[in-house]
Amino acid sequence: MKIQQISLFLENKTGRLSVPCKVLAEAGINIVTLSLADTQQFGIMRLIVKEPAKAKEVLTKAGCVVNLTEVVAIEVSDEPGGLAKVLEVMEQRQINVEYMYAFTFRGQQDKAVLVFRFENPDHAITQLQAAGVNVIEPVELYGRMPK
Repeated sequence: MKIQQISLFLENKTGRLSVPCKVLAEAGINIVTLSLADTQQFGIMRLIVKEPAKAKEVLTKAGCVVNLTEVVAIEVSDEPGGLAKVLEVMEQRQINVEYMYAFTFRGQQDKAVLVFRFENPDHAITQLQAAGVNVIEPVELYGRMPK
């Protein structure tokens, strides 16, 4: 149920963002979703791809600083208050969210897909499932991805 996410550290300079995109494109690896956070000096690009180990290998060979991180994708009702309801479950069950971002495609009808990095992903998965939240399996997630 945990998904491998690629995290890259990028210098905050013109052209640095295109390097990993070009490297992945040349390796035939599709970026399905990403998030970019920055400071004045560097940025962290977080990506989900179908082949994270291969992506890490080609990016590392290209000189990028890369980490693999475990994240969890869940479905949330795509309506006002949908995210608030899931966050309330997390608060009640003492699930600490380190960060989150939206996925680039919708899940089942009237559902959005969000990616969460939790302090303790195993605990989060157990508690979310116990509360009836749909935690998406990697196989299911990758099956939804464009080719």
